[in-house]
Amino acid sequence: MIEGASEGASDEAIEATAEADLDVDTVPPAELLSEAQLEALLFVAERPLSRREIAAVSGVDRATVDARLGDLEVSLAARGIRLVLSADRVELVTAPEAGALIARYVGADAVRLSPASLETLAIVAYRQPVTKAAIERIRGVDSDYTVRTLLHRRLVVELGRSDGPGRPFLYGTGFEFLERFGLTSLEELPPLDVEVAARLVEDDAADGVEAEAPADDSSNGTEPA
Repeated sequence: MIEGASEGASDEAIEATAEADLDVDTVPPAELLSEAQLEALLFVAERPLSRREIAAVSGVDRATVDARLGDLEVSLAARGIRLVLSADRVELVTAPEAGALIARYVGADAVRLSPASLETLAIVAYRQPVTKAAIERIRGVDSDYTVRTLLHRRLVVELGRSDGPGRPFLYGTGFEFLERFGLTSLEELPPLDVEVAARLVEDDAADGVEAEAPADDSSNGTEPA
């Protein structure tokens, strides 16, 4: 599995720099980007690549890139390596059914998450993009420490800022989340029951508006992560 790069604005800066350094005129034309070429490119990449980067480096148009990505995703469906697509970026990861074997090889299981972290992560996954204020309204407790912990572990990423008062950060999930839970896209998240889904329904216009100070759910003013 290739380690994912940091998300958000830093990714955009990396991609812009990479494309600025690439002289597209010097790239030999490749009218038909093959699956093998695409797989090799994603394999050696040190971070998720955008479709635009792949098109630029291979000398093909976006439609060709999208078609080859679709072909490669199908080809890898029953193999030990899978294709993960998150927004405009793509990455190769190990198959979820190989997770236990790989964990034994590297010598340690993944870091366990506390109930507070799992609850917060579920809200972000199903409600994204979401502000910290919205997370706290749904949970009913201060979630600053938990959100910061999930950001540190790269399970939650900053997606930008809300247009609401104060322009608070908007949070969502990234590649680390998909890899950790064995998903290839957010469409594979299990459906919620009606009552739980109702709790996650928030007024978008309220995002970024600070609610009354929520009660803390730990005695020392922080949550276990």
